[in-house]
Amino acid sequence: QVQLVESGGGLVQAGGSLRLSCAASGRTFSSYAMGWFRQAPGKEREFVAAISWSGGNTVYADPVKGRFTISRDNAKNTVYLQMNSLKPEDTAVYYCAADRSSTWGSMWGDEYDYWGQGTQVTVSS
Repeated sequence: QVQLVESGGGLVQAGGSLRLSCAASGRTFSSYAMGWFRQAPGKEREFVAAISWSGGNTVYADPVKGRFTISRDNAKNTVYLQMNSLKPEDTAVYYCAADRSSTWGSMWGDEYDYWGQGTQVTVSS
């Protein structure tokens, strides 16, 4: 089992940047593919980005391509989401999630096994 704790959210103006972190407990972090999701008020949760076990492969949702970068440091049991050129429509609670299956890069939240509590990102216009 793994516990996930997100941090780094906050209030930023449009065009600004934030870096989210997700710290994982346990010794088997490198065996989990990781993902970031977000949920805006009144909307369904949506996929943002995912990364493979070693970090060598990544995938992004179209709305964030070219602006967001997912990365991981297995020595620190942490996955990151660097968010640049933020837009008001990026406002949401951001969640990291861990997938213990043999595949990576799922865009479906139901395929992830563990979730963090979320961190609020608010982008003002």
